[in-house]
Amino acid sequence: MRVMQVMAGAEYGGAEAFYTRLVIALRRARLHQRVIIRSNPLRAEQLRQGGLEPVELGFRGALDLPTRMALRREVASFKPDIVMTWMNRATAMAPAGNFIHVARLGGYYDLKYYHKCDHLVGNTVDIVDYLTGQGWPAGKAHCLPNFVSAKTLPAVDRAGLYTPPDAPLLLAMGRLHENKAFDVLIEALGRMPDTYLWLAGDGPERQKLEQLAEKKGVKPRLRFLGWREDTAALLAACDLFVCPSRHEPLGNVVVEAWAQKVPVVAADSLGPGVLIDNGRNGLLVPINDAKSLAFSIRQVLDDNDARAKLAAAGYAAYQEKFTEEIVIGKYMEFFERLVEKE
Repeated sequence: MRVMQVMAGAEYGGAEAFYTRLVIALRRARLHQRVIIRSNPLRAEQLRQGGLEPVELGFRGALDLPTRMALRREVASFKPDIVMTWMNRATAMAPAGNFIHVARLGGYYDLKYYHKCDHLVGNTVDIVDYLTGQGWPAGKAHCLPNFVSAKTLPAVDRAGLYTPPDAPLLLAMGRLHENKAFDVLIEALGRMPDTYLWLAGDGPERQKLEQLAEKKGVKPRLRFLGWREDTAALLAACDLFVCPSRHEPLGNVVVEAWAQKVPVVAADSLGPGVLIDNGRNGLLVPINDAKSLAFSIRQVLDDNDARAKLAAAGYAAYQEKFTEEIVIGKYMEFFERLVEKE
């Protein structure tokens, strides 16, 4: 079985990171793949370290004829049974051919880019419900979740980030975008004068968030870390993970915290709201409510037993549904089913 994986994503992002994890894990499962990415030296090196030699293309837009022609050549050369495209641009630019075209969606995308596809994959049940609600055939819409690694790393040295060793430490991660509601978390931080926050990520809202931190008087206790590849090490250093998102289709960051046995407080947006059993494997608070967010964070930080119970239940949820072994098994079964039907 031959599967071509085509990703035309941004320099950083959750889908891009999962693409890299998935194709490397599928290689370990002995799936024959050709991986095609938008030119990105860091991602290309990560794939090479995972034993894959990526094809790097421009994916510059609808009028990028060289990329379209290169994709046709790659299909003709590799002769895939399945072409799996990631993101709107890769899906729209994929050529027609004698293969099964599958697109993977990690959000509620406009289906005008996906009309050529044979099957669609959503990484949550809610995304699959959205697809069928938009008229996509139920028998051709499939749920395949993400996975994260439980591999641990030594904790990042707090002193290197000017953080006291005994201070309560929060971690949040993601693109610095309005959807992620890091402004609400900064507001909440203002209600917790002894607490520090590490914010890992970058994006268009960074300047506004820095200005807000200055205005709220929390800048001395807030560290903007930029994009990081050492998620496990950051989680090992913190006391609590916070996901304040207004809009979060999956909440992959919640699963990453669970895998590292770190307790979670999250806003009740769609992804975390589905993942978290409130009070058992995490705490949920109303969206856009800095006061409730601060209260729940303090509640967890002040109760060592509760923090340990939340962390243990989160890790159990991770082991039940989101390990590499479980998710790769689902992907392999899915690919085999498609090829057998043809």
